Amino acid sequence: MKNLSDELKNTLKKPKYNKTYKEIVDSVLNDATVKQFIKDHSDDLDESAVNHSMSKLFEFVKENNKLKNNEVTTIPGFEPILVVNNGMIDISYVPTNEQKEKIKLKKIKKRITTVSIPKSIRDAGINDFDYKENNSRILAMRRISLFIRDYDESPKKWHQGTFLTGRFGVGKTFLMGAMANELAKKGHLVSFIHFPTFVEEMKKMISNDGFFKSVDSIKRSPILIIDDIGSESMSSWVRDNILGIIMDFRMQNTLPTFFTSNLTMDEFEEFLSENNKGDEEPLQAKRIMQRVRFLSKEVEIGGRNRRPQ
Repeated sequence: MKNLSDELKNTLKKPKYNKTYKEIVDSVLNDATVKQFIKDHSDDLDESAVNHSMSKLFEFVKENNKLKNNEVTTIPGFEPILVVNNGMIDISYVPTNEQKEKIKLKKIKKRITTVSIPKSIRDAGINDFDYKENNSRILAMRRISLFIRDYDESPKKWHQGTFLTGRFGVGKTFLMGAMANELAKKGHLVSFIHFPTFVEEMKKMISNDGFFKSVDSIKRSPILIIDDIGSESMSSWVRDNILGIIMDFRMQNTLPTFFTSNLTMDEFEEFLSENNKGDEEPLQAKRIMQRVRFLSKEVEIGGRNRRPQ
């Protein structure tokens, strides 16, 4: 990276640049920010501070002007500020407001663990959810908003989740994504998994430690959103050794759990009772549904299909 201070020092050593030097000094000392800084810190600066710090002042003015003119700076994303260092004037670089927002957003995104969730959902905002179309959407929005408020106030208390059921494309996943982002902004950790894809990934890891680590991480998540459950072909093994393990742990530890599904709770129980081989296993299904019903309240959401046709 080009060092502007060294560049100016080398330039000023050449006699033919004396006129240029005077012009530079005049422009630097007439800069409003520089003048105000010298005035505000006159008691902290040595008598020779301005002359000895001229290269730093030049660097500051040049970089500051780039920012004002929307030009690329020497350190993109950072802006110069003047500081006093051992009686001399020095420069420190701090993040711009835009860079601060990027850093803030990055920290927020790190609080959400996702598995195969589309970018449009990962960027969903709670204010972008269209809840005025009908009463079911108003009620769903109200329940999610209350959860965000109550959980943020008392995260250690037991807060029941929601089983969002509704037709394809009405915005169930979008609302869950918006909730996840709001909670992350408030500093809370959320796991958001597309269940059919998560199951396929777990099947590939069954022979190594990755399977146990992934299931363990998901089951322990402070807030868990299981998206699109009931749309996959579920074997008895998946039901009992993935979903069952997750549900058992979360019920025992009263951890908030959310679901989205095209099925109602009753339909989901029927779905669980028949494995992919066609065998009926109602007792196993009922056992898991007891946990699902404890962890979440069924809320139906209606409306038009919002997905591109």
